Amino acid sequence: MADFKDIIGQEQIIHHMQNAIRQKKMSHAYLLCGEAGSGKRLLAEAFAKTVLCEEGGIEACGKCKSCKQTESGNHPDFRVVVREKATLGVKEIREQVASDVQIKPYSSPYKIYWIDEAEKMTEEAQNALLKTIEEPPEYAIFLLSVSRQELLLQTVLSRCVLLPLHPVATERIKKFLMEKKGVPDYLAHSAASFSGGLVGRAVQYAESETFIEQRKDVLHLVKYIDEMTMAEVMENVKLFAGKKESAGEYLELILLWYRDVLLYKATKKVDGLLFSDELEAVAMQAGKRSFENLQGIVEALEQVKQRLKANVNFENALELLLLYMKEV
Repeated sequence: MADFKDIIGQEQIIHHMQNAIRQKKMSHAYLLCGEAGSGKRLLAEAFAKTVLCEEGGIEACGKCKSCKQTESGNHPDFRVVVREKATLGVKEIREQVASDVQIKPYSSPYKIYWIDEAEKMTEEAQNALLKTIEEPPEYAIFLLSVSRQELLLQTVLSRCVLLPLHPVATERIKKFLMEKKGVPDYLAHSAASFSGGLVGRAVQYAESETFIEQRKDVLHLVKYIDEMTMAEVMENVKLFAGKKESAGEYLELILLWYRDVLLYKATKKVDGLLFSDELEAVAMQAGKRSFENLQGIVEALEQVKQRLKANVNFENALELLLLYMKEV
């Protein structure tokens, strides 16, 4: 379980939380809003751990009984609302929140409830929660985390302090992966760049054999497509089409490759290249292809990404894309 000091980025939210803890003026309801992998869970856990810590500081001590209970997931005053189905229903909110909140804290001045993926509450469940957060006991604090706040009722939103999470700079994520996770430079660079500023996603990519295989497959394609026979091109079509659930990630990696080639062609600089470990291949393709051809490939990739979202025949779209990449 992370402490505030372990969280990369989100300084504004951390400052807000720590300042509220210092002044003992915590809101009764907070809404952490950000994409999956942005750090919502880490912030919720760090906040709960710090508020419940027996030392009473703005960083959890990590040594007291309360901290150890929170870290082990056994603190009686930190309630994680459990969702067993696709949605979180009114029954769960009534049993795990509305009824439970009437019972005073067991060992702390506060009682904290965390509802992850709160946008999956049904409308009835949200209204049941609303009744609780409108007039909560003094000791109750509610943490809600969402990827899409527009799915919450406006009445619920109005009762919460909104804390939007923001993307973290690629270089900071890369440094974190290398220094804290021991990830090699080239992989840290790719994972950080591909993460969209989401630290959790970058860690997942860096530690994922799937991501490493995706990168390997994409590099083989973009480096050797000019020399491939039609049969080999079709083999790649079938390879990527057979992994449709991760097709968007493959397309994004191919797109990042050609953007690197464009960048190098325009600047001849290595700084900023996502595939800096493949400089020789990047330089070779930059020399072979015109700006117009490279821009055409980038535009074609963007179109296929849109078609994938529209659920068109992905294999046909992919076949046309690879043939275009080979011909230009």
